[in-house]
Amino acid sequence: MKRVFLIVLDSVGIGAMEDAAAFGDVGCNTLRSASTSSYFHTPNMEKLGLFHIDGVDYIESKEVPMALHARMTEKSMGKDTTIGHWEIAGLISENPLPVYPNGFPEEVLAPFREATGRGVLCNAPYSGTEVIKKYGKEHVETGDLIVYTSADSVFQIAAHEDVVPVETLYEYCEFARKILVGKHGVGRVIARPFIGEEGNYTRTAKRHDFSILPPAATMLDALKAAGKEVIGVGKIKDIFAGIGLTSYVYTTGNADGIEKTLDYLKQDFEGLCFVNLVDYDMLYGHRNDIDGYAKALTEFDKALPAIMAAMGEDDVLMITADHGCDPGYTQSTDHSREYTPFLMYGKKIKPVNMGTRETFADIGATVLKYLGVSGDIAGTPMI
Repeated sequence: MKRVFLIVLDSVGIGAMEDAAAFGDVGCNTLRSASTSSYFHTPNMEKLGLFHIDGVDYIESKEVPMALHARMTEKSMGKDTTIGHWEIAGLISENPLPVYPNGFPEEVLAPFREATGRGVLCNAPYSGTEVIKKYGKEHVETGDLIVYTSADSVFQIAAHEDVVPVETLYEYCEFARKILVGKHGVGRVIARPFIGEEGNYTRTAKRHDFSILPPAATMLDALKAAGKEVIGVGKIKDIFAGIGLTSYVYTTGNADGIEKTLDYLKQDFEGLCFVNLVDYDMLYGHRNDIDGYAKALTEFDKALPAIMAAMGEDDVLMITADHGCDPGYTQSTDHSREYTPFLMYGKKIKPVNMGTRETFADIGATVLKYLGVSGDIAGTPMI
């Protein structure tokens, strides 16, 4: 019984790609920034070979790698969660998803206001925590919705749970998702509920993403068609709009995601458990919190022995990322165009250095080959 546990450490990039200048990300290096913190301690990922990956020359290691390791290059034209995960799953996006540095046009907002019966506040790129500080009071007083975006392809709707019940906010996101198609087909519509009083507003864990449908088949579709289990943990279901999954479970954060992964390790199935751990990006990268980022990496590293001990003879653990979000890059709090790490550990996997790969899609191709499934996706297997 072969199982693959593919864990995406959301935004843990390992250095700016050669085309980073085109994305405004020259010099970004998420892992290097996190490693400057006194809280950074990742001996288990070091043993797997994290610091032997091409370009990770800013952290010295004398450990002999236990895992196959590689530096992954994003071939898609983007640096966001949706495109990153799609490419991991074998779908390369040649055109970037639309972004709105000047806010959304009236041809989007007019039908949205009509569908919801509410006005719109902000309509500009904004930090998620700052936008509720600035517009939260007006939102509570008027009932108008806080609509904002970022450097990523997202349409975000923030609303106080006492003003707009969470289920109603989700319905508003569904309205927006139907409007945002074609040339305005953003990667994700995101519900951002919050609670509290003025001066102390807090976002809740009831965030929900409504992703655009993948435009072509991915490794998930191939696995499902072959009769394998395809389990999504965290926001995997949202990223792929539920396509290709046989089951899924949401999480409240990294700790919960790790626990649910451990739960699946105890279960019998053949196929893929695809995990997204979101805290690095959401809580720390976007807030330039180097120590918080380092602590989160350290906590994951502490969990690795338990994960590895629970693996069966034919199980494989893969660890990677979908983009960067350098907490030390003070010119921006947005995602960064970076290479990502890849570690593949299993009792039958040779711990070789696979160099720098041309695309994240090599991961999806490797998953399919290991599980003995054929699929029409991009990428070259690494085994």
